[in-house]
Amino acid sequence: MVGFTVKYYWYQVGTGDFLHSFFSTIAHNIENGVWGTRFPVIMKELYSGKVSVEHLDEALQEVRTITEELRKCSVDKAIWDIDDLSIPMPWGDNISPDITDLSNYFVTSDGEDLITILSHAIEKAMELKTDLRITSL
Repeated sequence: MVGFTVKYYWYQVGTGDFLHSFFSTIAHNIENGVWGTRFPVIMKELYSGKVSVEHLDEALQEVRTITEELRKCSVDKAIWDIDDLSIPMPWGDNISPDITDLSNYFVTSDGEDLITILSHAIEKAMELKTDLRITSL
């Protein structure tokens, strides 16, 4: 189980593979397949495990842009692993009718929208003036 941590706050995501799929989908669909070229804070720093307090404003801006651009992508554009595009999503086409595009495709293991959770975690880190981390339990 992985999630975002901000000091003593925990934002549950799900499995590491699921989170990697989220990043892979971003890189493949809105970074032209080149990881971190457009969204270096989210795709490089956060993916590596930490966004430092100095880059939180930029991280939030990147998340907003990512959301806008994923909204234009249909659900069939979701990918499990950018390193092997032949791997299907584990749930196939069995998704909720509430999911309308890639901006709301990724739902955490406790039923929350991943992008919303990420935004809340960044905002909490800004409020507390501390780093945002990906943590594994």
